[in-house]
Amino acid sequence: MAALRCFLRSGKNAVAAGLRREIHQTAPASLQVTVRDALNQAMDEELERDDRVFLLGEEVAQYDGAYKVSRGLWKKYGDKRIIDTPITEMGFAGIAVGSAMAGLRPICEFMTFNFSMQAIDQVINSAAKTYYMSAGLQSVPIVFRGPNGASAGVAAQHSQCFAAWYGHCPGLKVVSPWNSEDARGLLKSAIRDDNPVVFLENELMYGVPFELSEEAQSKDFTVPIGKAKIERQGNHITLVSHSRMVGHCLDAAAVLAKEGIECEVINLRTIRPMDIETIEASVIKTNHLVTVEGGWPQFGVGAEICARIMEGPAFNYLDAPAVRVTGVDIPMPYAKILEDHSVPQIKDIMFSVKKTLNV
Repeated sequence: MAALRCFLRSGKNAVAAGLRREIHQTAPASLQVTVRDALNQAMDEELERDDRVFLLGEEVAQYDGAYKVSRGLWKKYGDKRIIDTPITEMGFAGIAVGSAMAGLRPICEFMTFNFSMQAIDQVINSAAKTYYMSAGLQSVPIVFRGPNGASAGVAAQHSQCFAAWYGHCPGLKVVSPWNSEDARGLLKSAIRDDNPVVFLENELMYGVPFELSEEAQSKDFTVPIGKAKIERQGNHITLVSHSRMVGHCLDAAAVLAKEGIECEVINLRTIRPMDIETIEASVIKTNHLVTVEGGWPQFGVGAEICARIMEGPAFNYLDAPAVRVTGVDIPMPYAKILEDHSVPQIKDIMFSVKKTLNV
């Protein structure tokens, strides 16, 4: 009987040791986190880390934000650091820029970037140009953030993409995250940056969950501004996109892979400064390029990418003209069926890929 107990005990010990080895060998724990919660975590951690950081904007405090991105922050940090403003973008953007010049690090939320047009003089003339005009003596460490681009059913005045608008202006850094890792890491980098950063979110992405690695959950995790990410490796054609359209490109690439077409998908992450080196290296490998964006075609992000490729070393490697997939060159219609035809769909990306590859 004693021998039997000894045998069973040794068996249990072996199983336990096996379990310990198995647990030790598993990948680090990851978490499903929505883009909204990733942004919320980033602001919370930076508010906690640096007393100079504060958030202001319409309904950001007591209402927890129009899209609940600032949920819980007012209760934690109070009126002095989470500030509800009147509906006056020019006014509170100016207050934010002035406070940045005085040594604070404001996060200025626009309920939508369409409303930033009311404050564009503060963003461009006051924030973007001051460091240059002061010969480097006066920095303006500020983040302008909020939802950008087409949402759903909000018609022409609330549906435009400002990536090309702000990407045009020297003195600004312009960031356009896609998933939760982008949102969390890039917002922390933006808040810590000594330059004005325009941080373009997407309303339709707020509630979308993504896997967040253990590394990305760290309070020290940041994503460098100005560096693109290859989301999918491929060798037939390069797809370059930003924000919500990255997901469309990945979905199109998954379907095309079943047909034997391997797409390399690049998530720009940053519009300005643009990581043209990553795009060039990919085009040199694939010999084909398609850009995808939700904004209008004329003078857009895709137009800039195509021009930079034409002017650089990758041009000689192209086997076909670069193609742009963009929003339609009209104000956004209200009717859903017309709205769907006004922004790029997965089928539009697939059509352009096949057209470029001549298949």
